[in-house]
Amino acid sequence: MECGTRRVSGEQGASGQPVHIASSTLGFPMGRTVVVLGGGISGLAASYHLSRAPCPPKVSASTDPEGASFNIPLPFPARGNALTLSPPDPLPRCSVFLICPQVVLVEGSERLGGWIRSIRGPDGAVFELGPRGIRPAGALGARTLLMVSELGLDSEVLPVRGDHPASKNRFLYVDGALHPLPSGFRGLFCRSPPFSKPLFWAGLRELTTPRGKDPDESVHSFAQRRLGPEVASLAMDSLCRGVFAGNSRELSIRSCFPSLFQAEQTHRSVLLGLLMGAGRSPQPDSALIRQARAERWSQWSLRGGLETLPQALNAHLTSRGVSVLRGQPVSGLSLQAEGCWKVSLGDSSLEADHIISAVPASVLSKLLPPEAAPLAHALSTINAVSVAVVNLQYRGARLPVQGFGHLVPSSEDPVILGIVYDSVAFPEQDGSPSGLRVTVMLGGSWLQTLEARSCVLSQELFQQEAEKAVATQLGLKEPPSHCLVHLHKVSW
Repeated sequence: MECGTRRVSGEQGASGQPVHIASSTLGFPMGRTVVVLGGGISGLAASYHLSRAPCPPKVSASTDPEGASFNIPLPFPARGNALTLSPPDPLPRCSVFLICPQVVLVEGSERLGGWIRSIRGPDGAVFELGPRGIRPAGALGARTLLMVSELGLDSEVLPVRGDHPASKNRFLYVDGALHPLPSGFRGLFCRSPPFSKPLFWAGLRELTTPRGKDPDESVHSFAQRRLGPEVASLAMDSLCRGVFAGNSRELSIRSCFPSLFQAEQTHRSVLLGLLMGAGRSPQPDSALIRQARAERWSQWSLRGGLETLPQALNAHLTSRGVSVLRGQPVSGLSLQAEGCWKVSLGDSSLEADHIISAVPASVLSKLLPPEAAPLAHALSTINAVSVAVVNLQYRGARLPVQGFGHLVPSSEDPVILGIVYDSVAFPEQDGSPSGLRVTVMLGGSWLQTLEARSCVLSQELFQQEAEKAVATQLGLKEPPSHCLVHLHKVSW
């Protein structure tokens, strides 16, 4: 499937039809065009890898001359937003193109980075309104570190090493008290509140539980079946709230924790599967990757905040000739007679051979053409949640414990998901004079609970709930010296 030209349509001519501007006029190289929807970290990373491949081959595996089918497997995993839409090409099977693609990144808002956003306070302290650390584990973690090195950000990396309190200590807030989670082999044999007996017994139960027969199940069901009700309702419930801001009774084990699901399917036991491993996949290598492994990093950030990463990606994409369009919300996608995609952008449009979607599933479902109604329906059933993030700074305050932070199970306080001790993991971002920074996460799947309590959701309400949680759970009763409130609201 080839389109003769790559066009951007904008102003209307005398006939009222869009005027088509050839790609050569805009500086677009002739060849296949890939449009990436969404300028969050998924869209930026997709554009980055497309731009790094000098002549990436495109292999066609279809001879359908209509080019209108959507061969995308269902159900969709809940772990990411990236989805590729590529109509089959009317060309012989396994035809290979070696034409360098033109990449166009389209972002509806005026800023890039999505939920990653870093703000500097008046004293130079860094406040993360979204994600605040990246795990280096596994092949994905290694590839991210390689990308950081390729972007020239090695000197900006702030690691949390394996012997650091933020790596070793995590807590649950249950029954009005902070409880350290067991760590190390010896911790498995000691009774550690809030668990009523040593976790060794949960491990023994897991080793003797038969393999599940269902193709998928909820995280709660999986954990309760294999590890018992206490681990499911305290540990896994809290983990899902901290990672996904979601309800473990509604999240898919196969999508959210694929390694656990696959370990049971392959080895009958999750513990046996994790011990035996799934075989090491090829991983990239760099000095930064080797350092992370040698020092057993649990996570890392960047000196100026994580938003440094999307900013560096944007600069790299621009230098590689990628067209980055901001403030251009997509209004629709349609398949043209010649087999190309038309991407409507309000008063203008783009033509593309391929589309990579990195927008929420619910947003994409409203953009697809009528031919993709089954896909649109499937996407519309993927739920997402809104999360409030409250950054608090305290002068002269000290935490009662040292660690990464603590999570709160839904049985304790459904509205408060957890509190991160930012100053413990990344003291370099405390500013001068330094102050204690913590972040409270609220809502998620339980945002309606808070709304039911107070009728109206507001920044004042989020701040009030966050300060109350910090006072109750950490003993920080003085008013904060600085506060930022941000609601990451899902678009429907």
